[in-house]
Amino acid sequence: MRKKTFAVAAVLAAATLTLSACGSGDDGTSPVAVVSEDAGADGAATVLDQPFEKPDLVLTDTHGKKYDLRAETAGRPTLVYFGYTHCPDICPLTMNNLAVAKKQLPKAQQDRLRIVFVTTDPGRDTPAELGKWLKGIDSQIIGLTGDFATIQAGARTLGITIEPTHKDKNGKLVSVHGTQVIAFSPKTDAGYLLYGEDATVQDYTKDLPKIIKGARP
Repeated sequence: MRKKTFAVAAVLAAATLTLSACGSGDDGTSPVAVVSEDAGADGAATVLDQPFEKPDLVLTDTHGKKYDLRAETAGRPTLVYFGYTHCPDICPLTMNNLAVAKKQLPKAQQDRLRIVFVTTDPGRDTPAELGKWLKGIDSQIIGLTGDFATIQAGARTLGITIEPTHKDKNGKLVSVHGTQVIAFSPKTDAGYLLYGEDATVQDYTKDLPKIIKGARP
């Protein structure tokens, strides 16, 4: 597995630049300076020098109930991703990769793992719509929706930028957002691993057993 270690400042800059309209390509145009990187590192997992604090998000789940992210996932290995159900490519690919990798785990580990999908398009992603979409991927994935400003602020604490849903030049509604998956340790509840959109099923399959134990891949 390729491993990278970045200072948080560099990761924040990278995450802010890595935006996608899920089909319109990467909007990042400026180079990002790496503060520190392991020699020979060439992999999917970015290990943070200073882990992220889990966002203080209280949103609505697919059953229409309040879901406090910190309280509900405390002490559990947790993967968080911000995206939307109308995305034609990156979002469903990422969630399917995670779902396939999760199914390789023993059942006890599957039950411990929390995969959280937070919509960046709450205007269209109602609890019912989220539930329907996620059921086709993995019914155990937690889908969250709510006030856009709240979601945007929560994403920002992880260095992930999201923009309000808008019409592109073809008149299609799109949601531009960062495409990182953040892994939180069950030991500290801190986010210490970051995966980009190029992470594969194989990457997650190899890393998940260690993430669940709170170990570094």
